[in-house]
Amino acid sequence: MHLPGHDDTSSPSDQRSADRRLWLRAFNLSLAFVLLLTAVFSAQGSFELRPWTVQPWSMTGWLGLLTAPLLHGSFEHLATNAISLLMLGTLAGGMYPRATLRALPLIWLGSGLAAWLLGEAGSHHLGASGLTHGLMFMVFVLGLLRRDRPAVAAAMIAFLLYGGMLLTILPREPGVSWQAHLGGAIGGVIAAAMLRRHDPPLARKRYSWEDEDEDEDGGAGERDRGELEPPPPQDVPVLWDRPAPTQQGQVLPFRAPRRSDGAD
Repeated sequence: MHLPGHDDTSSPSDQRSADRRLWLRAFNLSLAFVLLLTAVFSAQGSFELRPWTVQPWSMTGWLGLLTAPLLHGSFEHLATNAISLLMLGTLAGGMYPRATLRALPLIWLGSGLAAWLLGEAGSHHLGASGLTHGLMFMVFVLGLLRRDRPAVAAAMIAFLLYGGMLLTILPREPGVSWQAHLGGAIGGVIAAAMLRRHDPPLARKRYSWEDEDEDEDGGAGERDRGELEPPPPQDVPVLWDRPAPTQQGQVLPFRAPRRSDGAD
């Protein structure tokens, strides 16, 4: 599947249209996955859930690595993950379409594998919260690694909305699979480190006065150097010349005061 990048167009109007289509596609894909989770939740009453969950240290639990993120224990559990997936999926897919597409399998399997390795024997793990943690950590770490303005802004939005996920990767509340959260977060960090250059940076808007300055001064580099470095002494214009002396100075003799010889 071809995902348009930020460098597929040249003119500003075409770029804005491509960006709108990209963000709309990311939203539609996130919404489609949420609808899939809702459909699976509606059908959960017709089959046994345990064989499809992650069962730590059980060979039959390997199937849950693929199916557990599609299952949920309650409607509240589904609603919480659905809102997070819709927001973080749109943010990640709109900013990093290529990296997100390649990172999802790593996050999906990482959450299940961590639950299988770190979970207690006999427990059952299910839910898409590992995916939400993976997407949040991926967007946040990409902002730290790329450090361009859009990436930093996306990282700040993700942290502002779901910064609490930094704490939910640790054991806090009984009955919550922190192991899946941790595995998804690790998968997101690894994906961010591996795929940080898969998406080109957003095109920066250029203003007309920048081109005018370059034409007048001979380029942005020369303009910057002129602003930051003082000119050499020979290029500094002389604004005032000291007039040449017309005559030499004259030395005046110092005469001692006369002494009177009168008596007291």
